[in-house]
Amino acid sequence: MRPLPNIKLSDYQYNLPDDRIAKYPLTPRDASKLLVFQNGQITHRTFTDLPDALPDGSFLVFNDTKVIPARLFFQRSTGATIEVFLLHPEAPSRVISEAMQAQRTCTWQCMIGHKKRWKPNETLSCQLQTNNLTVTLNAQLIDHQHNWVQLSWDADLPFVDIVQAAGQIPLPPYLNRHTEEQDKTTYQTVYSKIEGAVAAPTAGLHFTDRVFGQLKVRGIGHDFVTLHVGAGTFQPVKAQNAIEHPMHAEQVVYSKDLIVSALAQIDNLIAVGTTSMRALESLYWFGVKLLREAPTDGVHFVEQLYPYQFEEDDLPAPRVALAAVLAHLETTNQPAFVGETSIMIVPSYGFKLCRGLITNYHQPNSTLLMLIAALVGDAWHEIYAQAMQNDYRFLSYGDSSLLLPEPS
Repeated sequence: MRPLPNIKLSDYQYNLPDDRIAKYPLTPRDASKLLVFQNGQITHRTFTDLPDALPDGSFLVFNDTKVIPARLFFQRSTGATIEVFLLHPEAPSRVISEAMQAQRTCTWQCMIGHKKRWKPNETLSCQLQTNNLTVTLNAQLIDHQHNWVQLSWDADLPFVDIVQAAGQIPLPPYLNRHTEEQDKTTYQTVYSKIEGAVAAPTAGLHFTDRVFGQLKVRGIGHDFVTLHVGAGTFQPVKAQNAIEHPMHAEQVVYSKDLIVSALAQIDNLIAVGTTSMRALESLYWFGVKLLREAPTDGVHFVEQLYPYQFEEDDLPAPRVALAAVLAHLETTNQPAFVGETSIMIVPSYGFKLCRGLITNYHQPNSTLLMLIAALVGDAWHEIYAQAMQNDYRFLSYGDSSLLLPEPS
């Protein structure tokens, strides 16, 4: 096992004034600025130029997860408000797409606001209107240690309908404002489809039907992966050696068609957003695990430091790893591969599938900024400096970049 990298947290600091954080999106979405980093050079364009800025033959991979209104509020008889923030389903299924279709009851691991005020065996309730029905939603804290909350409702409706009617969209904490009605639309990509994320894959917020039309004219193809973004994406790094930071796990679903597309376009893959990049790189490591370990009936999981234990010479080629995942689907007669990943991509990581990245600008001292540094090296300093000098808007509702490192 090779030595783990030492990632100094202090190396990923930069000054981000509050007035450079975009609190609201631009209208139209594709009016944002676009910084292009290619062949070590930086140019400044607008997002509608993206199709022309992409290399010939590029193949884009989008994350089609859809943000759910994951913040549920219940009021005790005393008047105290308890917030239940949905994180991950536990029953009747841990597969998020299946859990969203649960009927009458389900259990989720949650973050709980004012948890100390929630008495043992106390049932909290709220009423909501959906499908021309008045529905009562009940909540019980059934596992105090793990914050498992059992939710039940008195109507034959799937949980997705309940949460859409009862919850609030969870905006990133750094926006420092309340959710507004328009966020229900603007904090979703135009291609969002599979409910389950608690944060948007924000690089995709710039895409419009106009841009998709321009991509088609240029002959640039695309496909979708589903990675349900978790609240841990906003967790600040506190460890001075960032490699010791505990990464959150996120559920990812790869359709058979996506894996076939990735194999066919293996030299041309460009991730739209850090979540798509984490999903694509994890797909390779799922293949490595299938080749090296006995298949399991449990959850397929890529641990955060799994990629760092191997020497490059000991690893299979990307085509071989992806073929192993495809073969597993054929053997098990499954239409999609479902796994969880907490992969940590930091400098010294060797990219296996992604040739480039479309992304926004990330917080100082964040794992996402370290991912950018893993892709472009020390050039991230100049990229961020030029974005700051040219009045780019930062973070989730901010401007965009196309990062194309020189081939290794």
